Amino acid sequence: MRAHTIEQTRVAEAFERERRLFADEHPRSRELFDRAGSSLFNGVPMPFMTEWPGDFPIYVADAEGAEVVDVDGHRYADLCLGDTGAMTGHAPPATVEAMMEQFRHGASHMLPTEDSVWVAEELQRRFHLPFWQFALSATDANRFALRVARHVTGRPKILVFNWCYHGTVDETITTVVDGVAGPREGNVGPPIDPTMTTKVVEWNDVPALEAALLQGDIACVLAEPAMTNVGIIMPEPGFHDALRRLTRETGTPLLLDETHTLCAGPGGCTAEWGLDPDIVVVGKPLASGLPAAAYGFSKDVSERFLEGWDPEVSVTGGLGGTLAGNALSAKLMRVTMESVLTQEAYRGMIALADRYTRGVRGAIDHAGLAWHITQLGCRAEYRFRADPPRNGTESVQAEERPLMRFMHLYALNRGVLLTPFHNMALMSPATTERQVDLGVQVFDSALEELMSEA
Repeated sequence: MRAHTIEQTRVAEAFERERRLFADEHPRSRELFDRAGSSLFNGVPMPFMTEWPGDFPIYVADAEGAEVVDVDGHRYADLCLGDTGAMTGHAPPATVEAMMEQFRHGASHMLPTEDSVWVAEELQRRFHLPFWQFALSATDANRFALRVARHVTGRPKILVFNWCYHGTVDETITTVVDGVAGPREGNVGPPIDPTMTTKVVEWNDVPALEAALLQGDIACVLAEPAMTNVGIIMPEPGFHDALRRLTRETGTPLLLDETHTLCAGPGGCTAEWGLDPDIVVVGKPLASGLPAAAYGFSKDVSERFLEGWDPEVSVTGGLGGTLAGNALSAKLMRVTMESVLTQEAYRGMIALADRYTRGVRGAIDHAGLAWHITQLGCRAEYRFRADPPRNGTESVQAEERPLMRFMHLYALNRGVLLTPFHNMALMSPATTERQVDLGVQVFDSALEELMSEA
């Protein structure tokens, strides 16, 4: 049977209807956005907040569990969850109680607490790396980990995969287009040409990876276990084995950024897939959405680092910060791992993602569209192409931004929040079957509307 297609003119017409509906039903958010234009750059606290569909973002009045309420009184099933930052659900009761209690005993002392020891021991257990340090974001943790890697290897460059995402780390905001490496489009004020610090190869391309590593100037390979920020791009069979073999043969530390792939389980893909990295970075939901992250490293990396480390000048060594490792973050990381993102919670979250994936796949099949959906743990993402992309370039080339914006705005107007940058849906311990089913129902209705005009 021939797959159906959707004409762009129909998408544009449907989007305009949804755009008018959104504006009519969100007057208070519009009022606040207009007011913000005189005090917030571009009207928002962070530039990416303008990427939500519609002419302005909704303003939040309340969020609890997997539900968000905006200032106009609309309720949303939150399948975005802060793009993983709120994968715990909003305001988990155990975290709220712990936060209030810790504040009574001080939030930041520049001294360790017993909670920091507990957190490091639990991270040891989950990720099988012996030594850990704390940061305030995964971006910072990646920065610090890359410094450690350059320090222990004496090599200048890092290697990343094309169209990767590792926060705002300067070295990683680069890409290759038509064989030419350079700053990624939208890279604001890059301090230097990133080709001076970084090599870029395509995900799943073992020959290109090998050729880059054999030059002997790579201090670290930085990768997500599966790419996530241009859609979920899974590793092909044998890719991780080749990645680990080649990094070992060339004496190159392997750093896995598990910030998004914590969706796979309590120990991320590292534990679920039996990976063996030298360094791991985790962040975002680690403290139930409050600023906290951690990076762990192997015994070998630790010993090599200590050989050339002078503790008397460590304060200016580029690692950590005054608020990193603060008592409040340590307490919330402990409670999150102890009571929120538990093994039992993950079983329920992954089951809900299974339910969502089945429902969306059924709607795609019913509509006769050549689309697919990929699931990674409690995270699922549909794409507007028949086959999963094998690398970042294929994924970017398959983007249909007008269609994506319509799907997101259609969902938003019917009480479902999706991550604005891509078609990801995420489950939390607080997510319900009713919310999942609403997400599927709205997705199916959007397809019916588009196809009925075909």
